[in-house]
Amino acid sequence: MSKMKQEVMTEPGKIEFREVDIPQPGPDQVLVKIKRIGICGSDIHVCHGTHPYTGYPVTQGHEVSAQIVERGQYATKYEVGQRVVIEPQVYCGHCYPCLHGKYNLCEELKVMGFQTTGTASEYFAVDESKCTPIPDEMTYDQGAMMEPLAVTVHAAKRFPDLVGANVCIEGCGPIGLLLAQSAKALGAKKVLITDISDLRLNLAKEVGVDAVANTRDRNLGEVLVETFGPDKADVIYDCAGNDITMNAAIQNARKGSTIILVAVFGKMATVDLAKLNDSELDLNTSMMYRHEDYVDAIRLVREGKILLEPLMSKHFPFEDFQRAYEYIDENREQVMKVLIDVDPEV
Repeated sequence: MSKMKQEVMTEPGKIEFREVDIPQPGPDQVLVKIKRIGICGSDIHVCHGTHPYTGYPVTQGHEVSAQIVERGQYATKYEVGQRVVIEPQVYCGHCYPCLHGKYNLCEELKVMGFQTTGTASEYFAVDESKCTPIPDEMTYDQGAMMEPLAVTVHAAKRFPDLVGANVCIEGCGPIGLLLAQSAKALGAKKVLITDISDLRLNLAKEVGVDAVANTRDRNLGEVLVETFGPDKADVIYDCAGNDITMNAAIQNARKGSTIILVAVFGKMATVDLAKLNDSELDLNTSMMYRHEDYVDAIRLVREGKILLEPLMSKHFPFEDFQRAYEYIDENREQVMKVLIDVDPEV
């Protein structure tokens, strides 16, 4: 049987490559050749040993683009050669959320690259049902960014009245920038994004965000009035995930409006729930995505409504996976999305 290289993080910050058998697809599976893998904030937590739900050793890789090279007996939906992205959720299918269409909230949810084997290998066998095709004109680089874009499409839709809405986003990392574009693409009237990095805010302008503000020295309430008028924003999305940003949202949101938490808090939050209550604010949350969010993400890119290339910071060869993490740590403020070229011949 032929062999392939597989990445394994054996302990925080230490990556090895193992030679393993190329897997054989099961009856309902396809074998894909991995093309690109994106590194996200959760991967960085795994590298630093701070991810609460990941053990070691672990093969990473959940933001991925690939090409089908073999099909199982009953995997007939897609053809060999089809370009795809992979939805990395592994869910039970029988708990209450799963039975009600919310498998992203599965009681036994596992995610490839964290609680189960990820795609960081030259080939990967996966259930055909977890594949979503991408159009021929979409690059594999763009394909690897459909997972984080699906996160933001899902988050945007968690506010049901987005068409014509005034939107504020706290946090100008990759998710914040993709969410700003997603909200605008799905009908928002005006989008403001805040951060404490001018470099990141300048990138927000580059991808077409309507207004930006550095809240290191500006009060969020003043910025909201300046941008939207006295009625402020209809919804505030927190893509930074810390006590400072969440409390700023609670203190300055228009009474009766909505706050949606998109970021993952790294520790127990200390926020002003009395003010939340007094302003009758709706505090909502967003967790990953479902298949329809992938479909919408691909459509929005195809329609030219999402700019991805300005967020692609650097490429590293598969063999330099560990160096990619070192680069991210050395350039935290400047880095957006780092991509691993598993198959550079594309």
